[in-house]
Amino acid sequence: MSPIDKNKIVTIPFDRREHGVAPRDALERRSGPDRRTRIARALVYGSFHPRRRGPRREGDEGPGAIDWYHPWWLAIATLILTLCAGDAVLTVVLISRGAYELNPLLKPLIDGSGALFVGVKIGLTGAGVVLLIVLSRVKAFGRMPVALLLYAVLAGYGALIAYELCLLGWV
Repeated sequence: MSPIDKNKIVTIPFDRREHGVAPRDALERRSGPDRRTRIARALVYGSFHPRRRGPRREGDEGPGAIDWYHPWWLAIATLILTLCAGDAVLTVVLISRGAYELNPLLKPLIDGSGALFVGVKIGLTGAGVVLLIVLSRVKAFGRMPVALLLYAVLAGYGALIAYELCLLGWV
């Protein structure tokens, strides 16, 4: 490269057409509305017709970009919900023996119907587990995969069931 070329004035194109590159719209081959904006529909449809096992483009790290989850997450979710149901039943038994509910959200429900308490507890836990599975590939706090929270919830419910069984004197 000669010293003259180093001092040459270079124009910076502000419009792609100035530089000879086609605008993005000309390169776009897709037609119709962007389906990725409807996350709930993508999740439901993808559950029955899985195609994407990972992001295909840059910027596709959101929950709607993936519509297939490993069957292992179903097993973890089932175990969590089973332990949650066991916890709810053991809580009702413990309350009938004189214990009291510490959770301020569920305390008003336990005073009414035990079945309503169990249903709401399982429903809230199920919604949380589904959310954690959908976000399982996202990093929480900048570095920890959200999937680790599922293992923590499973371990927590296991410890809680063991504690309740000890309180009842069944272990």
